[in-house]
Formats: sequence, C-alpha cells, structure tokens
Amino acid sequence: MPDQDGHPAAAEIELGRVLTALADPLRRRVVRELATGPADEARTCSSFALPVSKATVTHHFRTLREAGLIRQVDRGNSRMATLRRADIDQRFPGLLALLTAEQSAPPPSPSAPPPPSPSPSPSADGA
Repeated sequence: MPDQDGHPAAAEIELGRVLTALADPLRRRVVRELATGPADEARTCSSFALPVSKATVTHHFRTLREAGLIRQVDRGNSRMATLRRADIDQRFPGLLALLTAEQSAPPPSPSAPPPPSPSPSPSADGA
C-alpha cells in the first residue's frame, strides 16, 4: 500500500505502471537525468525545465511517484525529487542502464524509401 505521499513500497512497484510511466518521453527524460546524476541527488521539478505547463509538470511527477520511480519530499514551497535507484535496481535489474543507454545511443538512421511500385505492363495479346 502506498504511503501517505503516494510512494509504493519497493515490493509493490509494478512493471506495468513503470513501463506506462516511462512511455512518455518527458518522464523518461526526468528519470534519465536523475539516473545519470549523482547518487541520491534531489532536484526540484522546475530544475528539469520541461517544456510544458506547471499543471502538466505536476501530472508527470505524480505519475513517476505513483509508479515508484521517484520519491518526492516537500522542502518549503517546492518538492524535491530523487530517483529510487536501489528499489528500481532490486525490482527490475538493468532497467536504469537501458534508459541511460538510450540517451547515449545514436538516433536510428532513416530507413530507405520503399521501392517504386511496378508499373502496369502492357498485356501480351495487345488488347
């Protein structure tokens, strides 16, 4: 059962909720930035400079918190977010490595255009 702030216990972190949270590129970016930063780094939501409204930022961080990816604590008039690195590594070994590898991977090369459609050939009987 989640605590009073909506953080699930480590054993309650579900893969489906984690993957749903990570499906959004902005939320993936937040987790990636926390994963590549110093261990136990606490950052304010605004420090990520997400290109969305304040209400949408709040929604993204709530989704990450409820999925069990981050822990948020109130510090004065702001909330500080930290990555639940140990819990994530315990439940889903290698997940954070995949996310950080995504950042350093080169973008996929554009695929070749499809071959042209064959043009209709005249019939052999000339009709």
